[in-house]
Amino acid sequence: MDETSDEPPTSAVLLDNCHFSQVVFNNVEKFYVPGGDVTCYYTLTQNIVPRGKDWVGIFRVGWKTTREYYTFMWAPLPSDARSDSAVQQQIQFKAYYLPKDDEYYQFCYVDQDGVVRGASVPFQFRAETEDDILVVTTQGEVEEIELQNRNLHKENEELKASCASLQKQNIDLQEELNKTQELQNSFESLRCNTEKLELELNSLKKENKHLKELDDCREAELHQLKEQIQNVTSDKERLETRLKTALDRMDQLQSQVLNYEKEVENLSHMDRDKTEQLESLKEENRQLHVTRTQQKEQNKKLGHCMEYLKGSEAKWSLCLSCCLQNGQQQNRDLMKELEEQKRLFQILQAKKNEADEENQKLREENDRLLRHLSQEVSSFSVVSQAQAPIPASEVGGFLYGNPYSDFICNYFVLQVSIRKCPICDEVFPEDIETSQYEVHVQSHLLECPLCSETFEKSNKQVFDDHIFCHGLE
Repeated sequence: MDETSDEPPTSAVLLDNCHFSQVVFNNVEKFYVPGGDVTCYYTLTQNIVPRGKDWVGIFRVGWKTTREYYTFMWAPLPSDARSDSAVQQQIQFKAYYLPKDDEYYQFCYVDQDGVVRGASVPFQFRAETEDDILVVTTQGEVEEIELQNRNLHKENEELKASCASLQKQNIDLQEELNKTQELQNSFESLRCNTEKLELELNSLKKENKHLKELDDCREAELHQLKEQIQNVTSDKERLETRLKTALDRMDQLQSQVLNYEKEVENLSHMDRDKTEQLESLKEENRQLHVTRTQQKEQNKKLGHCMEYLKGSEAKWSLCLSCCLQNGQQQNRDLMKELEEQKRLFQILQAKKNEADEENQKLREENDRLLRHLSQEVSSFSVVSQAQAPIPASEVGGFLYGNPYSDFICNYFVLQVSIRKCPICDEVFPEDIETSQYEVHVQSHLLECPLCSETFEKSNKQVFDDHIFCHGLE
């Protein structure tokens, strides 16, 4: 056996599946002398790719599988493994592992899959024989030997013919076997295809049945959808009619809302005018109260003047009496005017309350109409009622005039008889000229250069505000 302990890869592959032409053995002797090493020469063709577990074994002629090797050696890998040309290789078997009998053996190249890739011609392990032996035979023996040779030759020819016939029959049988194998393969393929087609047919039948059921369901659904479409169409027409009616109603309501808004705006203007009138009356009432207070103070001053002028002449007494009577008459007139203003204030207050109540009713009616409009058409949003803009107040001067104008006028009424300054309470003699008296009074006042209204110098802030109001115009 081989000197290595590793077992080579073998297989039970039959000889029909081997490829003996991929490795060619060269210079194989007819026999090798026992007791000597044997060198095996072989050529790797382009049809084989050598691998690390390839090996060369010595087999007894008549072997059936690669497991029947006598000894083996690992085949060395060529130096240029990627070469596309044939590669010469050699391997040496040691004499110790070679067979000792005279049976016929042969070299075989086996790859690492256990498949034979090449085999050599048979050879023997025996001693060298004498080639120059003289054989002496008689004529009869020669003729007998020739006859035997002819018979053997004839038998050989017959055997060759029989072998050729058998080979031809074998080839025919092999072709028939191949055809039969192909037919069998085709039959198996057809059977598999038939089974697949039957499965597909069954699947298609089931799918067709399912599709028919789906088709029936689809038809029922289509019928239902058609009915639903008809219902939706009728509903749409009905809704369009209602929408058109609602739109017309909404237009009417919008026109009513606009009218109500105009009325509300007019009422707002009226309410504002009433409020302004009320404020004006309040201011006038306040001014009357101030005037009345000033009149009381004037009466006190007149009392003091009367005490001062008691030692004067009779005409002064008469003059003072006249002035006192005039002052009392003015007080009575002022009281009557104050009562009238109070009565007018109450009337305007009542009118204002009535206007507020009417405005509140209109606002409630407007809110009710807006709610009714939003409930009538839910898909339309009603524009919220715009608040009437409050117009800017006129700034052409004081709203109620100069609060000192009445005060100045009242004092100018008294200046004819008393000649007393209404600002500083200075008393002038009767024979003083009126122009001098007016110049004195004007020295205490500031006159607006735009509207000619007058203000006391002590109230310069009011005068400045008045000028500023003119600047805003």
